[in-house]
Amino acid sequence: MPRTAIHTDHAPAAIGPYSQATRAGNLVFLSGQIPLDPATGTVVGEGNIEAQARRAFDNLKAVCEAAGGSLADVVRVGLYLTDLSQFAAVNAVMGEYFAQPYPARSTIEVSALPKGVAFEVDAILALA
Repeated sequence: MPRTAIHTDHAPAAIGPYSQATRAGNLVFLSGQIPLDPATGTVVGEGNIEAQARRAFDNLKAVCEAAGGSLADVVRVGLYLTDLSQFAAVNAVMGEYFAQPYPARSTIEVSALPKGVAFEVDAILALA
């Protein structure tokens, strides 16, 4: 099955050998988004998990739109936090971005994330 790379200037550029997202058939696999300002490449919301989560979800939304979809088309989300005690705050922010039926989700505590951020999100999008 052919793969198509997805790119938008409205989300941070990839900081390694990967695409912001890759489409294969009607599925789009979105790479992890961290709280980087797409215009400056700087970390947003240091020390503020809610601000970091909002920026990461905004970046994810931009990649969804570049792929021809929206957050409403997301079928699975992966959340990565360096401190699981901040899960309730991230969960509340996620509720601002998604409506029922909610996507499937996993939440994982990790020891570290790129650029020293506290939050990262990835997703799978299903398009018609």
